[in-house]
Amino acid sequence: HMGGITIHSWSGIGIKDHLSKSEIQEIAEKKHVVKKIAKTSVLIIDEISMLHHFRLDLIDKVIRAIKNSTDPFGGMQVIFCGDFFQLPPVSKFGEPESLFVYHSETWKNLELKVCYLSEQHRQNDSEFLEVLNAIRENRVSEKTKNILQTRFSPKSDFGLKPTKLYSHNKNVDTENKLELSKLPGKIYEYQMQTRGNRNLVETLKKSCLAPETLELKEGAKVMFIKNNFEGGYVNGTLGVVIKCGYENITVKTISGEVIDVKRESWPIEEDGKIKAEIVQYPLRLAWAITVHKSQGMSLDIAEIDLSKSFERGMGYVALSRVRSLEGLFLKGLNETALRINEEVLEFDNKFKDLSKTNSFHIKTMGETKLNKMHQDFANKIKGEKPKEKKLDTVSETKKMLDEGISTKNIAKERRLKLGTILDHIEKIKEADPKYNIYNLQNSISKTKFKEIYNAFHKVGVSEGEKYKLAPVKELLGPKYSYDDLRLVRLFL
Repeated sequence: HMGGITIHSWSGIGIKDHLSKSEIQEIAEKKHVVKKIAKTSVLIIDEISMLHHFRLDLIDKVIRAIKNSTDPFGGMQVIFCGDFFQLPPVSKFGEPESLFVYHSETWKNLELKVCYLSEQHRQNDSEFLEVLNAIRENRVSEKTKNILQTRFSPKSDFGLKPTKLYSHNKNVDTENKLELSKLPGKIYEYQMQTRGNRNLVETLKKSCLAPETLELKEGAKVMFIKNNFEGGYVNGTLGVVIKCGYENITVKTISGEVIDVKRESWPIEEDGKIKAEIVQYPLRLAWAITVHKSQGMSLDIAEIDLSKSFERGMGYVALSRVRSLEGLFLKGLNETALRINEEVLEFDNKFKDLSKTNSFHIKTMGETKLNKMHQDFANKIKGEKPKEKKLDTVSETKKMLDEGISTKNIAKERRLKLGTILDHIEKIKEADPKYNIYNLQNSISKTKFKEIYNAFHKVGVSEGEKYKLAPVKELLGPKYSYDDLRLVRLFL
């Protein structure tokens, strides 16, 4: 969602778990990798808990080779973001043991400054927060267990079955296919569209939750898998498909919002050019999902079976996806689910102490010194003011409408015909029927507006059709232009 790129692709290491000196040199001679690394002043790695310790060391070796430096990351500033209470990186068969990155040599050499973020924004249910904190801090009591016991087989007031969280992929696939097959009607298939470098496309597919083939029926339970605040959804928003066709999907969310879903793009860009891109509807079937894939999501309701939890920390990750205790439906729970990795707790306490020390140090600095540090940093990274992204022509018109500019003045300022501006407004209203255009009534006299408005109603319209201009023009004669009629038609 940040327009980033996977660290594996950016650094050129791909999925390698070992690199010889000659292989590192080979990567260091690839022009596209050198170009990306050479122009990077600050590297931000999100979800750092998911990166293997040995891969961080590989990335460091590649960067130092390219920058011809012995400093960690070649002297580049590095920012790691993440939570080690999330599940550790997954190792495939044949890969080295899976350890968190703080076990890497690079981590030890970086002399990182820790900033511990203490506020959370997913839950505001104090009782549920106490349960989560008890698990996180390894102080689960009988009270904690009793609260969780109340979530076995409760009644749901949400009007939608909870999404089931499983620890294994096979359970998820079976559940989703079974539930989809129960629905009547035709299955619609939506294929992912791709373009660009094949390897980068494959990287995007692996890092994205969008399926290559999305199978839906009307009535299917779905989950949005991308943040789009303007579109009315975030990663984890649940809903039901109420209409689907070959090129259209309409979803009613759990909160009652009806969304006409548009395809979304997941690109990899370099210097403003798209190197690879996948395009798909930001949906997946949501009767079930794995705990691993739920990381980063916020779920209103979830049914969780932790009776087969095989990894410490899995219970915390699964439970913390849910916004409130009311939205939690438990089917099973074992002791492992309520435990966390004690090593992580030990490191977490160290991070808290380091953060307090750093915070105190910053507070004791004078304003002059802080300002100088800010300026030195800006100079070092050679920061430039980002270029303003050019809006598409319809969005440019919408921006001016939002500023209260009249249609005639928009046309004049943009050197476009009034009819073109009305085209734009029709598209804006089609995309968002609730878009407020009340102030456009001032573009025409009240008398004219009323006469045209009444004429449209007199001529009428067939059900499901759009009001036609020609019959109204014929009724009113030459004193009103087609642009006048189109303006009033926007209010029908």
